[in-house]
Amino acid sequence: MPEPTKKDDGQPEENVAPVSGDAPSENSIEITPKEAKVATKDTEVIVTVTEPEAAAAEAPQPQPIIIVVTEIEPVEGEVTDTRPIVTEPVENGHNEPEPTRAEKLVEVTEVKEEEPSTSKVPAPSLKKSAKTIVTPLKENGSTPKKLSIDLPNDSDPESTRGRKDSVWSLGDGQAPEDIDKQIDSPPLSTLLIEKPQGGSITVGGDISFVAKVEAKDLLRKPTIKWFKGKWMDLASKTGKHLQLKESFDRFSKIHTFEMHIIKAKENYAGNYRCEVTYKDKFDSCSFDLEVKEIPEGSQSIDIRSAFKRSSEGQDDAGELDFSGLLKHREHKPEETPDVDVWDILKNARPDEYEKIAFTYGITDLRGLLKRLKKTKKEEKKSEAFAKRLDPAYQADKGGKIRLIVDLADPTVELKWYKNGQEIRPTPKYIFEHKGTQRIMVINNCQMSDDAAYSVTAGEEKCTTELFVKELPVNILKELEPVKTTVNERIELECEVSEEGAKVKWMKNGVEVPTGVRSRYRVKSEGTKHWLIIDDASKDDTGTYSLMATGGTSQAHVQVDLKPLKILMDLQSATVLLGQPLKLNCEIYPGNVPGRWYKNGQLVQPNDRINILHKTKNHNLDIESCTIHDAGDYTFVPEGYTQSLSAKVHIIDPPRVHLEALNVQDNTVTIVAGNKLRLEIPISGEPAPRVVWMKGERVILDTGSRVRAETFTDHTCLTIDVTEREDTGNYKIVLQNEAGEDTACVKVKVVDIPDPPEAPLVTDVGGDWCTMTWEPPRYDGGSPILGYFIERKKKQSSRWMRLNFDLCKETTFEPKKMIEGVPYEVRIFAVNAIGVSKPSEPSKSFIPLAVTSEPTMLVVDDVTDNTVTMKWRPPDTIGAAGLDGYQIEYCIEGTDEWIPANKELTEKTRYTITGLPVEAKILVRVKAINAAGASAPRNTQHSILVKEVIEPPKIRIPRHLKQTYIRKVGEVVNLVVPFVGKPRPKVNWLKEGQPVEQSISIRNSDCDSIMFIRKAERKHSGKYELSVQVENHIDTAMLDIQIVDLPGPPQAVKIEEVWGNNVALDWSPPKDSGNAPITGYTIQKADKKTMEWYTCVEHYHRTCITISDLVVGNEYFFRIYSENMVGLSESATATKDSALIVKEGLQLKNPQYNDRDFTEPPTFTQPLINTFAIAGYNATLNCSVRANPRPKVIWMKNKIPIIDDPRYRMFSNQGVCTLEIRKPSPFDGGVYICKAVNDLGEAQVDCKLEVKGGFTFFELMKRGVPLHLIDKYMNESKTSEKSESEKKGSN
Repeated sequence: MPEPTKKDDGQPEENVAPVSGDAPSENSIEITPKEAKVATKDTEVIVTVTEPEAAAAEAPQPQPIIIVVTEIEPVEGEVTDTRPIVTEPVENGHNEPEPTRAEKLVEVTEVKEEEPSTSKVPAPSLKKSAKTIVTPLKENGSTPKKLSIDLPNDSDPESTRGRKDSVWSLGDGQAPEDIDKQIDSPPLSTLLIEKPQGGSITVGGDISFVAKVEAKDLLRKPTIKWFKGKWMDLASKTGKHLQLKESFDRFSKIHTFEMHIIKAKENYAGNYRCEVTYKDKFDSCSFDLEVKEIPEGSQSIDIRSAFKRSSEGQDDAGELDFSGLLKHREHKPEETPDVDVWDILKNARPDEYEKIAFTYGITDLRGLLKRLKKTKKEEKKSEAFAKRLDPAYQADKGGKIRLIVDLADPTVELKWYKNGQEIRPTPKYIFEHKGTQRIMVINNCQMSDDAAYSVTAGEEKCTTELFVKELPVNILKELEPVKTTVNERIELECEVSEEGAKVKWMKNGVEVPTGVRSRYRVKSEGTKHWLIIDDASKDDTGTYSLMATGGTSQAHVQVDLKPLKILMDLQSATVLLGQPLKLNCEIYPGNVPGRWYKNGQLVQPNDRINILHKTKNHNLDIESCTIHDAGDYTFVPEGYTQSLSAKVHIIDPPRVHLEALNVQDNTVTIVAGNKLRLEIPISGEPAPRVVWMKGERVILDTGSRVRAETFTDHTCLTIDVTEREDTGNYKIVLQNEAGEDTACVKVKVVDIPDPPEAPLVTDVGGDWCTMTWEPPRYDGGSPILGYFIERKKKQSSRWMRLNFDLCKETTFEPKKMIEGVPYEVRIFAVNAIGVSKPSEPSKSFIPLAVTSEPTMLVVDDVTDNTVTMKWRPPDTIGAAGLDGYQIEYCIEGTDEWIPANKELTEKTRYTITGLPVEAKILVRVKAINAAGASAPRNTQHSILVKEVIEPPKIRIPRHLKQTYIRKVGEVVNLVVPFVGKPRPKVNWLKEGQPVEQSISIRNSDCDSIMFIRKAERKHSGKYELSVQVENHIDTAMLDIQIVDLPGPPQAVKIEEVWGNNVALDWSPPKDSGNAPITGYTIQKADKKTMEWYTCVEHYHRTCITISDLVVGNEYFFRIYSENMVGLSESATATKDSALIVKEGLQLKNPQYNDRDFTEPPTFTQPLINTFAIAGYNATLNCSVRANPRPKVIWMKNKIPIIDDPRYRMFSNQGVCTLEIRKPSPFDGGVYICKAVNDLGEAQVDCKLEVKGGFTFFELMKRGVPLHLIDKYMNESKTSEKSESEKKGSN
């Protein structure tokens, strides 16, 4: 027998509301299979019921809540408290919260087959007729009366038959006051043409569900979602057990969506939902999956793995259970069970099951209890009970039942429980003691007494179930068929066997709504029941039935229409546009509604169209007619084949709608050269004739460039290529039989301005000039916004723009020109349309600048009437060059500057003559060129015109303070400066004697020069220079040494020969070349070849031993002497030869192993970070060692550099060089040098930063995008600022 209200193995349900005898208020609820949740197997069954309004209390008799549930197997449920429930409907694929509404949860306590009442009830299976017992919960927690109704199988939906977990709800969330309204038949599916059907499989089997959507009217693929239960989206659970697929058939235009379940498990069973969304269309379908268990003996079950639910991190991720979403636990590796959990569970008390499941990691406790109930459990011998309660009891409604237990120990305290709540003695519950027997008597059994009962004696407990059976209600008087016409009253009467019995009225298999606002009224008196329809309609035709627990009675009701009579037919009408239109007719019967049609389309009432029906009159009123209101109008009475028709004709005078142009003053502005297309809406009924005119000229539709075209609702003027001559007023004339209308449109053609005249250069500087120009004669019909200025070198053809912001004035000052280069400038005028053509170039001009002032102006000499000045040329001369100097002087005390030279002098020394004796003067010098005179350079102090005696002083140069050495034949040119005034006398002596005539002596006021054209060794010696001014004398000594090549060494001889060694000895040369001997060079020659080879160079001693000579060879030797000039011209050789005699030694040639010189690439010198200056070539160097020779690859920012003319790559002796030609800031980055050979590869990198860079204008000329230019300018400013801060901190 099923156990609907207690846990498995006798454990009572905990959350059961207390028992109350109060009956619930009358409720009439319609149930649709959408919202109620019925869980499979061990899950609670929860049905959501909306609370009825107070209106339900006005019913004369209480009526139970009626719930339609079809089940094959028993369903277990539990009762929870009333609470607000927030539902989240799905619309267009998005979840939007729905306002919270109060809902009440009721308990489905039993579904069973009718059987004769017995005290012990076996567990039967559900057949066609089923009984559902529902317990609604009140807010005060009391349990209302339970009711039961037998439901025929023909009222069950086909998709709900034969499944375990049907889901039911109370409609689509309508308000309580709307429950009693008549429910129209649900709309047909708008998207799904084939819906997935429910099915059943065994555990481990595969199943597929298919949904199809027709795509003929869809522009894109619809969105589909698969759900399990109410909220679990299966898209996130795809894996090895669940696969979602979709396909599209191009020929049939059908989208196919499939859901495949692979190797199903028990918890996959349940209700599924498919939702399809496309824009504002939505469709859904629910279906069920039943997973049947494999016979227990055919598989070996591991209890801990069988009742563990999957988690997201395990291999079972993707299974269709809710615990994987609600419990996010870390996966721990499972261990093989070391104990037999089944034995522990069989021997444990029910209240210990949860503890055991937690200890051994079993999460599916309900499934465990379900399986445990099926196992054969050995009965323990009770210590407290001699006889336990029977497993189940059954009693008739209103009867009495006795529950008896026999105690082994009569002193044990005994307690009785109903659904886990302790029972106290009341008139309903009576406790009796008879010896060891303890008896509980339940009087007047009602449906609320149908529950699980238990009794505890000390620590032991036994349980049972009580099933209260309701007697069937039989039908005594059947319903009679009725035939009537519309608007008549219908009464259906039926009599049953029991007063106050609960019955159910059905129409065509659907329950009849009997609420306050329903068309149907239900009345009952004693055993009689009536269904009343006050105002019958044709929709009331159908088969009506009354359902009682003991049977069903049905009868057919036929409602026909009354004959139609036309009292006044529709009349055709002609109406002006904008005037009201009224159509009316009269028919009998007067209460027959109808529909209005225009050209076959249904007319719906709105703000402009009013449809009235008052008794026999049917009116269609249109406030203001439009062109679209013309047509054939038809009135069709509802339910009749006859119709009334009339024609409506709308006329309208022509009109031009210039406001559609949306331009000011009806003026259209167009740029010359563009295409103009003016589309102007027109109206008029019938269609008017359109004429376009410009002045007196009519524009035809056959024109080539300018043409006019007319269409149904607009006229069009087209000018393919607009010109300045197209400017003017265009007239439109409309005519039809209803009138005439005209309008004017002004067309304004704007163009770029004419080029300005050639600019005039008024002033020129070193790198600038001033230019002016006149505005253009024609501004293009739009005001001049400004000007662009360009310049170029006269020899070049490349123009460069000077301003990027428009110049508003007609003057401009170009800058940054190269001095001395001829330039030309030109102007562009700019208006709102664009830029004009360039003006003619200006006359060429050359920027020139005066030089800077002369430098280092000093007094060179002063006499009694002359002053000699000298200076240096200016630091900056410029492109204009330097024509000469102007010297001026001013006598101290006056302001007059007197030119000292009438003509310009090119020399930087000048003597001012004709000066008064002992006068004081000031002197200044100006540099003159084609641009004018420079700023003057003045003496800092006045100059006294008077000669002064200065003692002589010889200033010997530093290189003459030591011995002056020259080779024979070289030129000797000695300049010895001195000072002294007046001009000193100079005298040269060599070792006290006058110098030879071959030596040339030249003297001046400030120096003396000794010149020897071709030096000889005889010119060596000490020279004395004397300088005399009156009685003052100064002398200086100069030491001159003329050197030559030395002679060969003397007496070269072989002193000794031993082994492979020879000892040589010699004497120094007689002639050392007037310079010390610095060394000797020894050479040897084999007597056979007499080819000389150098043995030793720069040897300082006069004896040497030559080693490593070849045995058996005979050698000659020669020696060169060497001094600072070089080797002697000849060498002294030995007269005798030296023979190297073999002494009988045996030479063993050693064996060497060839060395492996191959090695992978290795960088011996890496790249270093480098800073480069923009515009100047930069090089990157590194060195690599490898054998065989590696392939060198250069990369910038990890991108290889290949065939780029801006880069040159060299590799010489392992040194790798990358040359970057004139780098710009964009060449900065990370450069990599990579060497690769057969043994491996290596790479080094460095960072190159390019400082300086280009100006904004240069970047624009190179075609760099503006956003890159802005980024580059910002980075340049940031780097300059950081460098200046570093310098400031240092």
